[in-house]
Amino acid sequence: MTKAMIIGCGIGGPVLALALRKAGIDSVIYEAHQAGADGRGAFLNVASNALDALRVLGLHEEVMAAGIPTPEMVMWSGTGKRLGQVPNGLALDDGTVSHTITRADLYRIVRERALAAGVEIVYGKRLADADVTGRRAVARFEDGTEATGDLLIGADGVHSRTRAILDPGAPPARYCGLLSFGGIVRVPGFRGEPGVYNMVFGKRAFFGYAGAPSGDTWWFANLPRGDEEAMRRELAATSEDRWRAILVEAFSGDEGPFAEIVAGSSVGPVVPVYDMPPVPVWHRGRGVLTGDAGHATSPSSGQGAAMAIEDALVLAMCLRDLPDHERAFAAFERRRRERVERVVATSRRISNSKAAGPVARVMRDLMLPLFLKKAADPSRLDWQYRHHIDWYAGAA
Repeated sequence: MTKAMIIGCGIGGPVLALALRKAGIDSVIYEAHQAGADGRGAFLNVASNALDALRVLGLHEEVMAAGIPTPEMVMWSGTGKRLGQVPNGLALDDGTVSHTITRADLYRIVRERALAAGVEIVYGKRLADADVTGRRAVARFEDGTEATGDLLIGADGVHSRTRAILDPGAPPARYCGLLSFGGIVRVPGFRGEPGVYNMVFGKRAFFGYAGAPSGDTWWFANLPRGDEEAMRRELAATSEDRWRAILVEAFSGDEGPFAEIVAGSSVGPVVPVYDMPPVPVWHRGRGVLTGDAGHATSPSSGQGAAMAIEDALVLAMCLRDLPDHERAFAAFERRRRERVERVVATSRRISNSKAAGPVARVMRDLMLPLFLKKAADPSRLDWQYRHHIDWYAGAA
């Protein structure tokens, strides 16, 4: 049986391990941190196409049960003008719609399922170097230890060490000019409509929120910060209380309860938003990239988790069906590159609209209703949300 070494135990790593196990391939996950990511992160969108892919692994029902259905998005200007409404994904034939779930819950579900399937997860193994050119792949970790396997698979995120090893000339992650905040809070006298994301293009920042059946409000904010080096200095020097005050001030001139929601909530973690320009080398020798390591998208598309989940199925199918790893990796790239790069480009355009200056804001708010009317056409969304991976079809 082939043995794969998976670098990274976020969301993508355990899903990949489960897909490989279904394809008859053993794997071990090596995670850089000393412990799991329990309780970390805010929340994320699991799009309908991601749930369709999770169905293959028997995970979709558990993920949906832990999340809240969020099939619609309503767009607003900071002045309170309703700009339009679009689907947050397209419902599948059985009625399945996109769901929002805390990152901690999604991580818990996929990790526990991987452990139950017999997948080994080794913590405290930060990848330093690797040799993928011989008859076996060798991973070397910063603690001085090594591991060997037939394959080395990078699922180690936007700042991937695996990517730099496979191609020392690979482009670095690309800063999108935004900081991301999020929280879950119950505000007396206010409750968002369940199932609907309200997206607000404020004067100085972007705000999104959805109501949960529990009465809580799930919210996130994107704050423009254009210069990357200045942003890093500000991150290092600014406390959570100060960030809360900055956000309250940013939303104080907008029509809506956004400043009050932020004022009553935790605002962490504060995350700079990055994506990846096209990565020339996805695979070399016995090594290959998946998920954010190869094609990170900003969260504006709500497709980051979906792309990693889809990658997992397609890579496992290619390794299952093709006689050697080089052909399998080439088939994987051929089937995935165009789609994921289109998602990254679409998401980047959305992120850019959130960081618009005063003049661009006026033009955006004038043109957005027309754009949203076109975007609401289901035929324009099929490519993204109705993408189906047939596990039983051949991978060639």
